Amino acid sequence: MLKAVILIGGPQKGTRFRPLSFEVPKPLFPVAGVPMIQHHIEACAQVPGMQEILLIGFYQPDESLTRFLEAAQQEWNLPIRYLQEFAPLGTGGGLYHFRDQILAGSPEAFFVLNADVCSDFPLSAMLGAHRRQPHPFLLLGTTANRTQSLNYGCIVENPQTHEVLHYVEKPSTFVSDIINCGIYLFTPEALRPLRDVFQRNQQDRQLEDSPGLWPGAGTIRLEQDVFSALAGQGQIFVHLTDGIWSQIKSAGSALYASRLYLGRYQSTHPERLAKHSPGGPRIRGNVYIHPTAKVAPSAVLGPNVSIGEGVTVGEGVRLRESIVLHGATLQEHTCVLHSIVGWGSTVGRWARVEGTPNDPNPNDPRAHMDSESLFKDGKLLPAITILGCRVRIPAEVLILNSIVLPHKELSRSFTNQIIL
Repeated sequence: MLKAVILIGGPQKGTRFRPLSFEVPKPLFPVAGVPMIQHHIEACAQVPGMQEILLIGFYQPDESLTRFLEAAQQEWNLPIRYLQEFAPLGTGGGLYHFRDQILAGSPEAFFVLNADVCSDFPLSAMLGAHRRQPHPFLLLGTTANRTQSLNYGCIVENPQTHEVLHYVEKPSTFVSDIINCGIYLFTPEALRPLRDVFQRNQQDRQLEDSPGLWPGAGTIRLEQDVFSALAGQGQIFVHLTDGIWSQIKSAGSALYASRLYLGRYQSTHPERLAKHSPGGPRIRGNVYIHPTAKVAPSAVLGPNVSIGEGVTVGEGVRLRESIVLHGATLQEHTCVLHSIVGWGSTVGRWARVEGTPNDPNPNDPRAHMDSESLFKDGKLLPAITILGCRVRIPAEVLILNSIVLPHKELSRSFTNQIIL
């Protein structure tokens, strides 16, 4: 018997995802046509012996999350539950706080997946590696170039046994080109070190004049408090993958993740990819079109385009490397490149909405998306263009490398600006 835990964080997280996270919890943002965490749930549901999937975070359980969970349970015929933390507890605190729920039914092991990663999720391969060589902690790792490795948790392994000998989270100097993917397989014994951290926090931080537990005692950082401390003690091992992987920290990385998932659909979900048909729009590369969207036959879409529910795409529209969200309207001869068009937004006739991609170096197979900042020296850096919810762009204007906050009605062109 197996279980899976997906760590979805909360509203204090994902600030680099704004303004998109104003309208929907980040884990439910559509990537390649489906909510971000649906890719995780699909992967978990395909593992033989999976009995339950738990989501842990500190979002308030609103209507959108409740509706998603109900639909997911019906689709995969699996119990899928949300466990809300009483406060942000870090990457390990929620696992310890809800340990009784995780261990109910005596699972052999449980997967732990961070919600903000894009991957092909080689969970069955991880399970096979674990069963051949059982240990409390198995981490999924991949390789990065020397410079980008400093942005991730770095793993030094024994190349023969794959034991993790040394672990450093975001080191200041080069440690290893093997990085932590944020996808794990733990046994029930893995919760014992989390208990030790909790008890140590309680002892170290409890105020002398305050009875009971200090509330911060429940905050546990898996990477610093557990992996770094236990590395080299024969408890943590790494399984390396050469499959797709990327973090989803910003809107730009969501667009890149959409490209990766759309590419995977060729083998995993070909039915989700639009096909060129007589009388239909011209399709170039991998494109997702929601069944309720209305797309004019003279539109040209792709590559890497995702069109959401109820979207209207007019005659002569050109869409490339973009996500168009629920209820948006692109009027005739609009051009949208490297952009995300928000829910219910309207782009007028002959308008052009364009951003600048920040993709990994295509000549470096170990390159990943940079964890980009919006600003440098007080100036907005070139990046993809984001139109927030219910933005109205008039006809014949240009919006370039800009972020437009929700409910704005523009009257002229903008370049390299945040429009409040």
